[in-house]
Amino acid sequence: MDLLQSRIVWEGKWRLRVDSFRLPDGRLYERGRIEHPGAVVLVPVVPGEAGPAVLMLRQYRVALDQTILELPAGTREPDEPWLVCAQRELREETGQRAETLTPLGEVWAAPGLSNERMALFLAEGLSDDPLPMDMDEEIAVEPWPLAELATMALDGRLDDAKSVAGILRAAHHLGL
Repeated sequence: MDLLQSRIVWEGKWRLRVDSFRLPDGRLYERGRIEHPGAVVLVPVVPGEAGPAVLMLRQYRVALDQTILELPAGTREPDEPWLVCAQRELREETGQRAETLTPLGEVWAAPGLSNERMALFLAEGLSDDPLPMDMDEEIAVEPWPLAELATMALDGRLDDAKSVAGILRAAHHLGL
């Protein structure tokens, strides 16, 4: 496949690029892709009645036109250190600062359409230290038992991919 042209058609926190190719048989082909600076996903753990609990968000998502249950997460600024982004997003979305941020690995968000890399972090030792939320965010914070979330991740009741990955990695890390 030969790249003939590459153009940015929209730019904001990320860019939408459209590439034009010539296939080996001579046909022309276009493909859109999102160029993304990366994002963090936080698993904020607090003590619960029956073991660790996780601060989950109920957040309205325009692309879905619905409110979903998900982990706190957010887009990294260009060249922003991952840990700085993780602490900022945790403070913006939950009002909490973590004493400890433990890396739980990274995942591709949607490799068929974007180069977005998501870094997962276990956030422990939380204390109040809020930052203002982004103006477009409608968020409610709810504590959920980690064991219940892990079951929901496995049986399909939790269907946000980044949250499924973060919950299962945190449960494994914590020996649940």
